Amino acid sequence: MIRLTEVTKVFNQGRHNEHHAVKGVTLGIEDGRVTVLKGPSGSGKTTLLTLIGCLARPTSGRVHHGGRDISGLPERFLTEIRRRTFGFVFQRFNLIHGVSVLENVMLPAYPLGDDHGALRERALTLLERLGLDGKGEAKAEWLSGGEAQRVAIARALINDPQVIIADEPTANLDTALSRAFLTIIGELKAEGRTVILTSHDPLVCEADVVDRVVAMRDGRLTERELVEA
Repeated sequence: MIRLTEVTKVFNQGRHNEHHAVKGVTLGIEDGRVTVLKGPSGSGKTTLLTLIGCLARPTSGRVHHGGRDISGLPERFLTEIRRRTFGFVFQRFNLIHGVSVLENVMLPAYPLGDDHGALRERALTLLERLGLDGKGEAKAEWLSGGEAQRVAIARALINDPQVIIADEPTANLDTALSRAFLTIIGELKAEGRTVILTSHDPLVCEADVVDRVVAMRDGRLTERELVEA
């Protein structure tokens, strides 16, 4: 279980443009479930996602992963947690242009020092699973939006993470592709993975595969979330 206790995140602290993006959030995220952080732009949901995924440190409060307080760990330990625990699907997918699809998928695994041949086979298996067999040698910039998203998902899965994190994953997709994405999320959930998304898309928030929607506004959980907690 991932647990946040009175977590805050302040940008430009002590300056004239100080901004409190997350304000005293206490939240538990259960293993093996799909959780959506919902809120308008500026609600703090993406910042909260970065704190959950060890991409940023809280200004105050505690973040626990599996009962372990990781809030004050040195960066090298946070990096290791990110690599082995999380797979990330970014809003714009962040594929590297000029590089093949296969290389994009394999990239997060290189620091772990796995055998290159075995890694390549794992990446090809993921691409085949996601309907992208035959696309391995294509350049990332040649892909359609739906193909780019599936490559991003394959890349997120290359290190066999327990937790998948996706920021506004359907923001640039049409309805059909959004439904296809949710089907993949259902498969990941069935494998026992934890999935955490940010979205304000009703198609995502109301999907059957979603176990919980956590509403945010102005850096805080809404009153309903506070009552339910």
